[in-house]
Amino acid sequence: MRSLYREFSAQSEIDAQYNPSIPLPDPNAPGRHFVATAERARATLPRVLDVPYGPTLEETLDIFPAALAKAPVFVFIHGGYWRALSSKTFSGVALGLQARGITTVVINYALCPRVTIDEIVRQTRAALAWTLRNIQTYGGDPARVAIGGHSAGGHLTAMALQTEWAADYGLPQDPFVAAMPFSGLYDIEPLRYSYLQPAIQLDDGIIRRNSPAFSVRPCKTPLWITWGGAETREFARQSALYHQAWLAAGNAAELRAVPDANHFTVISGLEDANSEVCNWLADKLAA
Repeated sequence: MRSLYREFSAQSEIDAQYNPSIPLPDPNAPGRHFVATAERARATLPRVLDVPYGPTLEETLDIFPAALAKAPVFVFIHGGYWRALSSKTFSGVALGLQARGITTVVINYALCPRVTIDEIVRQTRAALAWTLRNIQTYGGDPARVAIGGHSAGGHLTAMALQTEWAADYGLPQDPFVAAMPFSGLYDIEPLRYSYLQPAIQLDDGIIRRNSPAFSVRPCKTPLWITWGGAETREFARQSALYHQAWLAAGNAAELRAVPDANHFTVISGLEDANSEVCNWLADKLAA
């Protein structure tokens, strides 16, 4: 049989690897959990919502300040395959971090197909630049900022790390003290042959510009590249590919899966102040 892409001969085979809802007994359960946890965070934590970082309505971010001033900061970039969900779905990631004295910022961005992945990357970089320049107003320490994201947000985290921050933004070249991409997409070409293509509309140029596994630059930011131990082999391959490229550029990174986690529960540690994820971030941020 003729190959569609690499070892895959049919779209259904690619979808089976990249649609994380397929194996779930209840595909709506993760969404219900995220929404309920997000509502609890917004109801119980100090918060400043819908702060604009750019000119369009979608360019906003939500800040969950820590109790003490000059707090370290974690910026979370949400997933949804660039075409779904919003910052409000993921307010719950602040629950574990706020308890550790870490200010949490959750960024929002416009979605495909109304905008391209190129534009989402630009908006992500704008949100991070805004945070570095303005978080002190909200009690955060701009010298202690870590970033991370889930799924498409893991991809956007990697794109942020290859940014020329000094030349393009006038900021320190490596402004983040740590980064943690969860179940990221670092080689986006397979998605061109998946159920996602009508929404994300990949072409040769978008793939080339936005596959960070192939454009890693030297960077001082240490990484924990992670994915769920119960995820498909393609998510494991994506993380291993990026790890190899990151090390080849002379950079430092850990490559470890979250045991037994699926694509959705892989970020559950952010809700638990005593989790390994929160411990790792607190250590890197010295919180």
